[in-house]
Amino acid sequence: MRAVTRSEYGEPDVIQVRDIPRPEPAAHEILVRVHATTVNRTDCAILRAKPAVMRLGNGLRRPRSVVLGTDFAGEVVGTGSSVTGFALGDRVWGLNDSGLPSQAQYLAIREDAAVGRIPPGIDYAQAAASAEGAHYALNTMKRARFVPGQRVCVYGATGAIGSAAVQLVAAEGSEVTAFCRGEHFDLVRDLGATTVVDWTSQGVSTYSDRFDLFFDAVGKSTFAAAKPLLEDSGRYLSSELGPHGQNLYLPLTTRLRSGPKVSFPIPTNARATIETLGRLLSEGRFRPLIDRHYPLDEARAAYEYVLTGQKLGNVILDVS
Repeated sequence: MRAVTRSEYGEPDVIQVRDIPRPEPAAHEILVRVHATTVNRTDCAILRAKPAVMRLGNGLRRPRSVVLGTDFAGEVVGTGSSVTGFALGDRVWGLNDSGLPSQAQYLAIREDAAVGRIPPGIDYAQAAASAEGAHYALNTMKRARFVPGQRVCVYGATGAIGSAAVQLVAAEGSEVTAFCRGEHFDLVRDLGATTVVDWTSQGVSTYSDRFDLFFDAVGKSTFAAAKPLLEDSGRYLSSELGPHGQNLYLPLTTRLRSGPKVSFPIPTNARATIETLGRLLSEGRFRPLIDRHYPLDEARAAYEYVLTGQKLGNVILDVS
């Protein structure tokens, strides 16, 4: 089978799309013919081992997994002898944001992993694009104890995480203020944003409104810059470590004093994410933003594009 591989950490030039043996499902595994997967920020972090903490789960000196990936959507074409939850022909999708050998034509995965059936009416690309970014957005809102009615600011509203966060918050009836480029205003309003702000002409420090939650979905702000925009009981959230890893220790130091707090949620329970997003997809309350498609053999170009930081929503690898 064809797969996106690498044998060392590095930039996209270490990627090779080549033939490797097709996996065989173990007793509790299903074999999935992958139709679509994404290339996302987590994939890029795993590829490059940046930040260095990525080496802890993926191999200190060399990557443990030759095949890249974090999410997938496809069709069950084989089942292990003990599988009871899935059958041949099931359309499925799944996620493991710690790494999954899913950028390949076939994937063997345990049936009790973060895998679910794709809702009717949702195609493979839409399913794959509803996994990684939405997982981070959903977990961030949960850990921040978001409740409907709170006023939320999403900084970086056109990425996979930010575009998902805007939709998830707006679906609960809350007002969303979104920072993005001016040329993307209409797109972000369609996602559900109430107010849109052009970050290229108005920085966070000059904005005068106040929020219960400020979510930096691209890691390009700081708590110090966003603090004036937060209510005294407000909370700052970020998808990145921040300068000098400050978002790791600020949750501890801000807890000890009055005023806005910092949270740095680490996503957990991907299986619950698949269940929740599956329901929202089936109800028409969530639709992922997709930027562009690449064929599997052009995976290196897909990674290079994602690393520019210019993508809108999700980049799809068409596998089949």
